[in-house]
Amino acid sequence: MATVRASCPTCGDVELTTREVQVQVCTDTDLGTYSFVCPSCRLIVNKPAERRVVDLLVAAGVRQVNWDMPAELSEPHPGPAITYDDLLAFHFELESDSWLDHVIAGGGTLGSR
Repeated sequence: MATVRASCPTCGDVELTTREVQVQVCTDTDLGTYSFVCPSCRLIVNKPAERRVVDLLVAAGVRQVNWDMPAELSEPHPGPAITYDDLLAFHFELESDSWLDHVIAGGGTLGSR
């Protein structure tokens, strides 16, 4: 089993086995990362990985997990973006005791009273 040398932001350089490292690759963007649990401080460490690094780690025996972007990112999002004022109005609306009654009664969106 190969040894992988990586860097923990707390402990510095650490040595791991290939079983202790995992490579993640996004199938939509082909961007990769690798992650491990630091053997010294037990911190979960995630690092970006260029394609060359991904290929080297996988060739050494590190497990690769492929993942997809959420489909919601491809959906159209019509209308204006939510503003800080919208968020603040929503917050105050939720603090009232009658917000749920207002929505159930068909009073429109929260904060529109």
